[in-house]
Amino acid sequence: MQRTASGETVIVPRNFKLLEELEHSEKGLGDMAISYGLVDSGDTFLANWNGGILGPPGTQHDSRFYELRIHCGERYPAVPPDVRFISRINMGCVDQKTGVVLHNKLPATRNWNRNMGIEQVLLSLRSEMCSDSNRRLRQPADGMTF
Repeated sequence: MQRTASGETVIVPRNFKLLEELEHSEKGLGDMAISYGLVDSGDTFLANWNGGILGPPGTQHDSRFYELRIHCGERYPAVPPDVRFISRINMGCVDQKTGVVLHNKLPATRNWNRNMGIEQVLLSLRSEMCSDSNRRLRQPADGMTF
């Protein structure tokens, strides 16, 4: 959703929003500790994405790289994307059996609005790695997957 100079609200179509996010990612314009891009460059619906998060220093996640899958459904960006860790991780906002990020436990998805995107979800996950409740949690061996 964007506002014009005259104060009108414009709702950006799903594919335009996703193309903007893809371009942002491909140009490397965001935080270098996260990455995201399409699983298949031929995905005309821009639905399935790979994601990556470099664990923050000074935490149990330090020097680890976490791989994720992100699915932007038909209702995106009105609803947050579905995110699932491929790399095994121990965090309060992640289902320990499936690796699915729990929308009600992650600030970015719990407080979602259509101006947010994949980058904000990944940054929120990285921020959660630094939180008091997650920074010292013992982590599975590096390289394990769900």
